[in-house]
Amino acid sequence: MLRLLKKALQVGQATVKYPFKPVEVAPGFRGKPVYDFSRCIACGACATACPPNAITMDCDLERGIKSWNINYGRCIFCGRCEEVCPTGAIALSAEFELAVARKEDLYCRAEVQLCKCISCGEYFGPSRELEYVLAILKQARLLASGHEGWEQLLKVCPKCRRQEIAKSTARIFGRAGKVLGGSK
Repeated sequence: MLRLLKKALQVGQATVKYPFKPVEVAPGFRGKPVYDFSRCIACGACATACPPNAITMDCDLERGIKSWNINYGRCIFCGRCEEVCPTGAIALSAEFELAVARKEDLYCRAEVQLCKCISCGEYFGPSRELEYVLAILKQARLLASGHEGWEQLLKVCPKCRRQEIAKSTARIFGRAGKVLGGSK
């Protein structure tokens, strides 16, 4: 018993005067996810990867808005959202104290404008995501000068794009049938 007491006196105090003194967390600590709205493209990768469904995305096609929501009360600080975000809009912080007086303070919400189809006029995808795709194509030098048609193609909804491809395919195969001896 005396040896144990002697060892305890040699080591000194092992606890921190928490909450009066802040706790120093280790490097790589996974705390509260912090959202940077200016970098978000509303792709939904974080919502898909979130195991407890703390992050959700909702589309309001009438208003042309896609909303991003996080419920910190459900978050398990796993870090999947940070891993899958292509733009780095979500990063885990060292903050882990999430006590609040009102439940509403555990929610964070942001809205992104959807792009309107130039053919049918319906909303279909986040404008920021389409701008991001265009920037990636330009950065990879897949878009040379004189190929402004890509920008117009990105502003067409998938439904209208499929219809246009079907019409083009029918025209091509219609001509091919006549050249090869006609179609029955």
